[in-house]
Amino acid sequence: MKELTKREEDYSKWYNDLVVKAGLAENSAVRGCMVIKPYGYAIWEKMQSILDGKFKETGVQNAYFPLFIPKSFFSREASHVEGFAKECAVVTHYRLKNDPNGAGVVVDPEAKLEEELIVRPTSETIIWNTYKNWITSWRDLPIICNQWANVVRWEMRTRLFLRTAEFLWQEGHTAHSTREEALEEANKMVHVYADFVENYMSLPVVIGRKSDSERFAGAEETFTIEALMQDGKALQSGTSHFLAQNFAKAFDVKFTDKDGKLDYVWATSWGVSTRLMGALIMAHSDNNGLVLPPNLAPIQVVLIPIYKGEEQLANTVAELDKIAEGLRAKGISVKVDDRDNVRSGFKFSEWEFKGVPVRVVMGQRDIENGTVEIARRDTFEKVHIERTGVENYIENLLDAIQKSIFNKALDFREKMITKVDTYEEFKKVLDEKGGFIFAHWDGTPETEAKIKEETKATIRCIPLYMEKEEGKCMVTGKPSHQRVLFARAY
Repeated sequence: MKELTKREEDYSKWYNDLVVKAGLAENSAVRGCMVIKPYGYAIWEKMQSILDGKFKETGVQNAYFPLFIPKSFFSREASHVEGFAKECAVVTHYRLKNDPNGAGVVVDPEAKLEEELIVRPTSETIIWNTYKNWITSWRDLPIICNQWANVVRWEMRTRLFLRTAEFLWQEGHTAHSTREEALEEANKMVHVYADFVENYMSLPVVIGRKSDSERFAGAEETFTIEALMQDGKALQSGTSHFLAQNFAKAFDVKFTDKDGKLDYVWATSWGVSTRLMGALIMAHSDNNGLVLPPNLAPIQVVLIPIYKGEEQLANTVAELDKIAEGLRAKGISVKVDDRDNVRSGFKFSEWEFKGVPVRVVMGQRDIENGTVEIARRDTFEKVHIERTGVENYIENLLDAIQKSIFNKALDFREKMITKVDTYEEFKKVLDEKGGFIFAHWDGTPETEAKIKEETKATIRCIPLYMEKEEGKCMVTGKPSHQRVLFARAY
């Protein structure tokens, strides 16, 4: 089966090998862009479907907004353009032509756009220009819209799923009549993300808010969920932003309230991306390939016949088809691998590499004895059980695997959380252990910048659910009222 770099030898290469060799994605002909292959896209589709359902339960409606944004829109919100200027791809012309001098196809100089267009890195500006036409009164509010789309951020250092020049995501953009309602929406959506990541991706997260220097460009508050990967680095896995009235003021979006007074609209935006695919891979997988939580596995159960000759193959597949039918009736996704051009051992290795949570094996002796062999991907445990009731057994086993994968990730994270009180201890833990570090910080951007410059660690978040604790900043000795979460991150 496919050779995989050992995770403990070179984590980065292990990750890249796994993404490519498991058939999830590959680099495209365009630098920094990727092709998401069918198996990888099937996982993304499950993520998308589950999240979309959760959004709609809160009143979200889907819409679609243009890929191209007039350049002038970005200049209206100063911090927003500053935050994205270095990553913007710009369209300047709209036509090509054949060079009369034989140089091939060239840009037609006569087809220059009157105003250059930005390929969207995010959609706040184009959406708030649109909302201006939708909103006049408090009766038009709230607007709770989301779009599933692609965006372009011209990243210089790219890695499949984690950081690419083009990626898939969803971006919610909401408009409200009060500050309180908008803050409630931003807080609600970060908890929707946390619920999804913990209960479907089996990955524990810390919910918190970003420091001023780490928050989204144009936001007054950014809420985040932070997860820990197996190499001890953090990964920001979802963000929700309270935009206050910044974009409403930039695009002059006002409404008449119930008292007849004119005011600017309050806003939020929130999003997760295919970066979640990177988190899923890095958090659980091992040297044998992917480990997928059942809730997101495209194939939850693979059924493999052991046979000699065509007659045994047909008989065994017929029995496995009956099991598959019973599993599908329970909403479980299955595949009967009846290929006769590869050996059973190859099939075992292939589906193990692809992270299928449960493998069912049946041979002629099993048919005679009324048994099947069940193997689980996360622990490699195998059992022989009675054929009768196997569907219920597998249904319960999938639930157990989902919880087991979460608990393993939680145990790892808890072991990788360290509280420190001095800067020397902080640097030592970073270099020798890694993981999450809780430490006191004086709240100033100067101290935050010093820590980042000297250690490459950043404040991942100020946790929402951590008790206040008086202390002294580990760097300056100034008063601090709460520990914050530090880590080196992707």
